[in-house]
Amino acid sequence: PTAWIVPNNTKRKSDLSPVKVPDFVDDNGNESKRKRLESTDETFVGSSLSLPAPITPMKKRIRVPLADNAETWFQIFNAWTREQRRTALDELVNRCDASLQRFLLGIIEPQFQRDFISLLPKELAFIVLSYLEPEDLLKASQTCRYWKTLCDDNLLWKEMCRHHNVDNSVVKTVSRGKRVVPPPLSWKEVYLSKKKVEWNWRYGPLKSPRPLKGHDDHVITCLKFHGNKILSGSDDTTLRIWSALSGKHLRTLTGHTGGVWCAQFDGNVVVSGSTDRTLKVWNGESGVCLYTLHGHTSTVRCMAMHGKTVVSGSRDATLRVWDVVTSQCTHVLIGHLAAVRCVQYDGKKVVSGSYDYTVKVWDPESEQCLHTLQGHTNRVYSLQFDGVRIVSGSLDTSIRVWNAETGNCVHTLVGHQSLTSGMELRNNILVSGNADSTVKVWDMNTGCCLHTLQGVNKHHSAVTSLQLTTTSS
Repeated sequence: PTAWIVPNNTKRKSDLSPVKVPDFVDDNGNESKRKRLESTDETFVGSSLSLPAPITPMKKRIRVPLADNAETWFQIFNAWTREQRRTALDELVNRCDASLQRFLLGIIEPQFQRDFISLLPKELAFIVLSYLEPEDLLKASQTCRYWKTLCDDNLLWKEMCRHHNVDNSVVKTVSRGKRVVPPPLSWKEVYLSKKKVEWNWRYGPLKSPRPLKGHDDHVITCLKFHGNKILSGSDDTTLRIWSALSGKHLRTLTGHTGGVWCAQFDGNVVVSGSTDRTLKVWNGESGVCLYTLHGHTSTVRCMAMHGKTVVSGSRDATLRVWDVVTSQCTHVLIGHLAAVRCVQYDGKKVVSGSYDYTVKVWDPESEQCLHTLQGHTNRVYSLQFDGVRIVSGSLDTSIRVWNAETGNCVHTLVGHQSLTSGMELRNNILVSGNADSTVKVWDMNTGCCLHTLQGVNKHHSAVTSLQLTTTSS
């Protein structure tokens, strides 16, 4: 059913209920009386409520004296049957011009309109409004001031956010002296902010790309993003830091004598690995090289950073653990039979993938290999590790999921047609990018492919890297 709403001041005295009006206490503790309207023959369902534009209150009608024989006419009308009354009214309406017909509409229409939300206790009104979708709740808030007060209730919007899986991660804190005090949380603003971001991603106009020129025609081998800064490494032997907001080139890190193949960026600390067989630790603000770390005997191909510790993998088949504060190599992990192509480190365990077709799990403190994960039939190019599960991507087209504690293969994800070189793992969702030009989304619990991202705007060449961010649906 459709409910039409008008302000209370359009009701006529004949609409008032004869029942005693109970006391009502508003938010300020003030007692007041509220008139109840008869609505025994109507049923309102919140989820099917249709809200029209707000109705302008009628102007007070100016009455003129009736003719002397009007009362006689009324008595005759009352004596007729229902069918005779209908016929007489139909004939009377046909005899009226457009202005009189509009006048009749203004009298009759309010008789069938009930502002039932304003007549309910607040608790019941909130229950009815909670069945609305957020978009309908926003429209309902434009009906009148009282409806806006109800529809803007913070607890009501908190429930809306919970129901639509919208969290408050967009809310920022403000600093007052040494204390960080969160601002008053408006769940309506949280919802609108999240939806605005989602709309911009899905439908917002695309801004023109801003090219970052500096490496000329050389290959950019690695790219890192931290805060409002971008770090790029190239085979021209340099690293460059850019402003992500303006695209301005901030500084160039020079010192390597070979191409830069991997880098990590954390705060003001930059660590890079090169074909010159060294790692360098830089101050990202000044561009000064703080340390040069020697030890590897071939290209430093990959690295992982956790806190002030960096683990590097090299084509010399070894991994080295470094303290970037003291520039000391604290541990060397030996066991692979070919180049180490990828590495992950969570502060406790090191996981490495190699061209020898294996994945190894290490205890860096004891330098012991805890597990050698065998199953791939070609080179391992990519890894993900969340402390519990290890995910490895290989040139054999498969992706394997391993238990980090037992070393057992839990799932083999089959569906790609070529090398998987980019993956992101979030909770129970894995996203993989492949040289077959597709991106796939996997359920880690079942090992099933949930989606293959394709369509008119799909990639037409190899997907080499990707990034997954957590947002509300």
